[in-house]
Amino acid sequence: MPVTKHRGSVLVVEDETDLAELLQYHLEREGYHCRRVNDGQQALAEAQRQPPDVIILDRMLPGLSGDEVAVRLRREPRTAGVPILMLTAKAEDEDELVGFALGADDYVRKPFSMKLLLARLDALLRRQRAATGKREVLTIGPVTLDHGRHEVRVSDRVVELTATEFRILSVLMGARGRVLSREQLIDQALGQGAPVTNRAMDVHIAALRKKLQEAAGYIHTVRGVGYAFRLPENEPQQA
Repeated sequence: MPVTKHRGSVLVVEDETDLAELLQYHLEREGYHCRRVNDGQQALAEAQRQPPDVIILDRMLPGLSGDEVAVRLRREPRTAGVPILMLTAKAEDEDELVGFALGADDYVRKPFSMKLLLARLDALLRRQRAATGKREVLTIGPVTLDHGRHEVRVSDRVVELTATEFRILSVLMGARGRVLSREQLIDQALGQGAPVTNRAMDVHIAALRKKLQEAAGYIHTVRGVGYAFRLPENEPQQA
């Protein structure tokens, strides 16, 4: 089957053999290089061996769950920034929020449209490449965000962020203190029309604050409006 170009590498983590084979078929037809594994331990080993451009992850896996896989992937420097698209039968809104809190960058519910999945995957990779293609270094207070290295530091400590968290922080810091609504954050960090709710954005912000630790206060909540990244009110402005 002719393929126009290599669009990226995808690791499929799915224990249903028929579905995994179907995903591989469609991904390779679209020009992706696809690897697949059927349990959580294999997923961690394969992702560490050769980090893919994106991971499609089932939450309900035998043995080590997809939730635990996501948490461990985010802890490891080699895989912390790899986008994760959760593909799961857990279809309640609360399930989706939990998925984002665990580190997912996108969430597709089973049963699903293959055309929709491929579109979401393509959008996820485009956002990732747009973010990593920037070379600007942003510094506010003790927080430094380096697009070229895809690295965030608080003072001398490296902060491991998901791909989505990195993009959100980049947009907030790039606004230079301006308040951005949740809708603006979604559009600018995730793409206009991205299927992310305001509540899910709040989950991402909460995760960012937790990871920034002593610099959490730089993310301000402006009630009824949105968020801004600037010096805490009790901290003197830098000259």
